[in-house]
Amino acid sequence: MKKFALRAAALALPLFLTVGQAAAADIVDTAVAAGSFKTLAAALKAAGLIETLKGKGPFTVFAPTDDAFAKLPAGTVESLLKPENKAKLASILTYHVVAGKVMAADVVKIKSAKSVQGGAIAVKVSGGKVMLNGNSQVVKTDIGTDNGVIHVIDTVIMPPM
Repeated sequence: MKKFALRAAALALPLFLTVGQAAAADIVDTAVAAGSFKTLAAALKAAGLIETLKGKGPFTVFAPTDDAFAKLPAGTVESLLKPENKAKLASILTYHVVAGKVMAADVVKIKSAKSVQGGAIAVKVSGGKVMLNGNSQVVKTDIGTDNGVIHVIDTVIMPPM
């Protein structure tokens, strides 16, 4: 009976490990699965950045929600998604990405972060809220992915032009 129990346990262990160690999703798949980043996903596709953000990383993404994109002036998103505006769209989107995995505990200790786009993102903590560039609030933090971290923001941040 002991041999049977040991064999059963030995056979079950690989199954348990497979189920218990399901791979985490990358930044793109995590954002898509959340359901509130449809505009961001469409923009990443139009800018040709899907494969980059599915890459090894690590990346920190300040991800604007669909509601954040809806705050932009009428027609802005539609215009940016046009092929002739691909470079401008890529610049805006890469401004939301910081190289490395910067967790919320680290974000609150800094005054600015250098984006992948090259511009600096101003960071200010006031009243327990983290603000980017003075107008975008970080509303959810530390969404872990297998290639970085996502912090959700309520307003699209624009790079200095």
